[in-house]
Amino acid sequence: MSFKTFAVATVAALVLAVPAFADTMIKVDDPYARVAGSMATAGAAFMVIENTGDQADQLIEVRSDISKRVELHTHKENADGVMQMIHVEEGFAIPAGGKHMLMRGGDHVMFMGLNQELKHGDTVSVTLVFEKAGEVIVDVPVDLERKAMHGSMDHSN
Repeated sequence: MSFKTFAVATVAALVLAVPAFADTMIKVDDPYARVAGSMATAGAAFMVIENTGDQADQLIEVRSDISKRVELHTHKENADGVMQMIHVEEGFAIPAGGKHMLMRGGDHVMFMGLNQELKHGDTVSVTLVFEKAGEVIVDVPVDLERKAMHGSMDHSN
């Protein structure tokens, strides 16, 4: 195969591949993690996930080596009116051109069985796994001082 043929084939392959990657484009804003105290065995991460693409996507898994288990969780009221945290096995829908908030009191990433103490200012590496967009690695700062509605993003919606 000549260099010219190889170059044309390479450019054609790249041009044809671009639409496959353009369906969903994930952007993560304002991530932070926290724990209840220095002796905590569990923690959580919060962020705003934005899909700037033209097709909906699904956050289906989350990974981190900071704890023995990492799950997608939400809060749900039981029959007695008590709020409970539950694992959301199917994950969270991220609409095309829309956002999904992972926030305190709602959907979030849960770290269970922490392997180390999380201190203010530490950074946790988290891999978000999407059905279409694949893996997105996020460096999440530990912020033990942030109040529930404090930060650059409005998490109230």
